[in-house]
Amino acid sequence: MTSFGSFIKIVALFLLVQFSAKAQTGRISATGKLPDHPRLLLLKGEEETIKRTINSDKTWAKLHQAILTECDAMVNVAPLERIQIGKRLLDKSREGLRRVFYLSYAWRMTHQANYLKRAEKELLALSAFSDWNPSHFLDVAEMTMAVSIGYDWLYNDLSEQSRSVIKEAILTKGIEPSMDSRYNGWLKITNNWNQVCNAGITYGAIAIYEDQPEQSRALINRAVESIVLPMGDYKPDGAYPEGYGYWGYGTSFNVMFISAIDKLFGNDFGLSQQPGFLKTPGYLENMTGPSENAYNYSDSGLKGELQPAMFWFAKKLNDPSLLWVERNRLINSDPKRHVKNRLLPATLLWSNGLNVSKIAEPKATTWVGKGKTPVALMRTSWSDSSAIYVGVKGGSPSTSHAHMDAGSFVMEADGVRWAMDFGMQEYESLESKGVDLWNMRQNSQRWQVFRYNNFVHNTLTINNELQRVDGMAPLSSHSNTPLFMNAIIDLTSLYKASLVNANRGVAIVDKAYVVVRDEVQTSPAETTVRWTLLTPANVNLTGTNKAELTKDGKTLTLQVMEPATVVMKTWSTDPTHDYDTPNPGTTLVGFEVKIPANTKTAITVLLTPASSASQKKQVVPPLQQWPR
Repeated sequence: MTSFGSFIKIVALFLLVQFSAKAQTGRISATGKLPDHPRLLLLKGEEETIKRTINSDKTWAKLHQAILTECDAMVNVAPLERIQIGKRLLDKSREGLRRVFYLSYAWRMTHQANYLKRAEKELLALSAFSDWNPSHFLDVAEMTMAVSIGYDWLYNDLSEQSRSVIKEAILTKGIEPSMDSRYNGWLKITNNWNQVCNAGITYGAIAIYEDQPEQSRALINRAVESIVLPMGDYKPDGAYPEGYGYWGYGTSFNVMFISAIDKLFGNDFGLSQQPGFLKTPGYLENMTGPSENAYNYSDSGLKGELQPAMFWFAKKLNDPSLLWVERNRLINSDPKRHVKNRLLPATLLWSNGLNVSKIAEPKATTWVGKGKTPVALMRTSWSDSSAIYVGVKGGSPSTSHAHMDAGSFVMEADGVRWAMDFGMQEYESLESKGVDLWNMRQNSQRWQVFRYNNFVHNTLTINNELQRVDGMAPLSSHSNTPLFMNAIIDLTSLYKASLVNANRGVAIVDKAYVVVRDEVQTSPAETTVRWTLLTPANVNLTGTNKAELTKDGKTLTLQVMEPATVVMKTWSTDPTHDYDTPNPGTTLVGFEVKIPANTKTAITVLLTPASSASQKKQVVPPLQQWPR
């Protein structure tokens, strides 16, 4: 009987013939020769450039020292063990990448033997795992990247026996499973899996290139051809459809991929020029509010973090102002805050000799991106922590990792996020209880998860129904007019069963307050429209059309200007299922209105921070009269 290993080799050989045929017209030619080790991201001798940067800027010196201190703490920690959680080994792969990347960096920068020995110990432990969990291939991809960086960066200092063991693991536990059709469906999809998996396997191919030249060329060519699929989702403006959290995942690994092949071959084969890709750092920068929290729609966490890939973009575009948010994180945060980021050493690799303190703030205070998940991001200032900030999104619940949140928005003022988003719930907490989380159909269990449906987002709910999964809310217009920054989202297809038309406009007016205006047209039936705002503030209903929100000693007034008669109310955010995570300290505030059949009407709400309470309010015009 043929062993599994033999079967894999047969499959690999078959695919190799196919890939080799394609490679004749592919990106990497057979005549190309790669540099000796180390060859991934940082060639031999390039450490000196980083050392000069560290020596000339105390901010970089502190970050570098934080990495070394973290490596010191790793020295006496036991190597990772293969302990799987549910269907994932991913936490071990990610920690493996963090440890190996950090320790390998520390060795190359200091040549202290304890870092080399500890990295080798970790590499051998990871190589000894029975497998890297190919059924959830992200685990394989990150582990392959981890082991490949260590193998390549430490190559000349590892024992021959260790090199042999590690190389065999890269080949049999990383590369060969990637050629098995049971595990490589990510080659044809457009989300972060494609970016992460192609990056990880390409690192493996580069690391052992001299031992498997034909196969490695084929794999690199395969990756170049495949990774353009998710890169197509950045067009036209750079908005990443899966949101802030997955930008930090998919885009970061995409950049790790491009940086590696550009370093080796002197070009990236047109990848960075894919439409919208070099615009995406503008999206990421504007997705962070003055509070330094992220606009956390879809499956995203709230806390923003240092993004190494932003330094690659700033270098590529020669635009340090893209790093304003990263600058503040580097200067104002304890460097220890960043050491859980497994790609952190790449920040120093892409630092480009930049003087962090001299980074200037961006000039534009609005950023708008169309595409699969259109988004508009507006603020009154980059340097004032009390600035007003608003992010509003369109899109579809059918998009990868999306929630039913088209039309939803977040809003900050006076240093408080008044209108919030719950963001993601940890996947294993749902999967372990049998929730059918990844079924995106209209009536699937996914939309019963408390945090995922439209009932708890800052958007409209019509007749107590879910938004339509097959709907798509485009961004129909926007303006950066300083005294009326705005964006309008067409929500019609999300509510097509109950409404003839639905449009939402969100604006920052006079740099003082926020307007949310909805214009709807009902079908031949009476319709109930529910307007909700999720907040971490204490809510005091001060009138039939007004509520006062208080938090951290600050106040915001929510006032309904039209319809003239509404009854404000609050709803509990206590979840209804045992699989839902608790939501302490949060409240839903809003109102419901019954609109007669065949009626056009407007719902207009003002959100006014106390600092602008005396500001005279403009009459809010119909959406068609808003500046374009």
